[in-house]
Amino acid sequence: MVEDIVEASDLADVFPPRILSRDDGPLYRQLLAILRAPIAAGELEAGASLPREADLAIRFGVSLITVRQALRDLESEGLIKKRAAKPAVVTAPEAGDGGSFAFKSFAEIAASTKDRRLEIHSYRKERSATASKAFGLPVEEALPCLRATLYMKDVPTGQTTFYFPPAVGARLKRTDFDDVVVFRAVQRHLGIKLSGAKITVRADVADEKLAEALDYEVGGPILVIEMLYRSADGEPVELTINRNRADLFSLSYDAPNDLV
Repeated sequence: MVEDIVEASDLADVFPPRILSRDDGPLYRQLLAILRAPIAAGELEAGASLPREADLAIRFGVSLITVRQALRDLESEGLIKKRAAKPAVVTAPEAGDGGSFAFKSFAEIAASTKDRRLEIHSYRKERSATASKAFGLPVEEALPCLRATLYMKDVPTGQTTFYFPPAVGARLKRTDFDDVVVFRAVQRHLGIKLSGAKITVRADVADEKLAEALDYEVGGPILVIEMLYRSADGEPVELTINRNRADLFSLSYDAPNDLV
């Protein structure tokens, strides 16, 4: 049915053909990442169809078994709905779901902020033992610090604190933070090319101040994500600390069986 599929030319743009190689890891995981990316980035909206299984197999030079495994995993992540004798379709996120994100690339980090806004509270110098340690600076040194709240529609989902080394932060003004993806704004305004980020995830509970800010219960579970971004020459550029409501936020990762 015409209404069940995206135009072939559009799908070719979204999923350009290429032959996958086992040298780059398990084929189904490569295909899963390829299929997931445009959905996470919003290029394929809810109701859009993926190519048929046979077309995917031909397009990427893999078997139908590989295609079906990738589609099963994509469905388990809640991103698609498989249908008998029809192409799988992209599904809408469940109401009230803050999202399940796989922070394995800068593109996925940026995609996680879709439909979100950042409310800036302050940009000033503050002391932080965690940031000082990350930057290799004396703990008593005050660092440029941006404080903000992340909203999904009108619901506060997390508080975010951004620390910068003095040499970086001194070149930034509050008005420079004009992007919900702060590292993207830093790259654009300062011309710094980021090479990667070290991500640390830990659990915490909401104290009274955080619970009030996030419209959450005191003692409620908090998912803390620390991301230390580095420049191409390996120097630290930004430490981001996200404190997220655990009922509205989760992380997901693929775990390959590397014991075989």
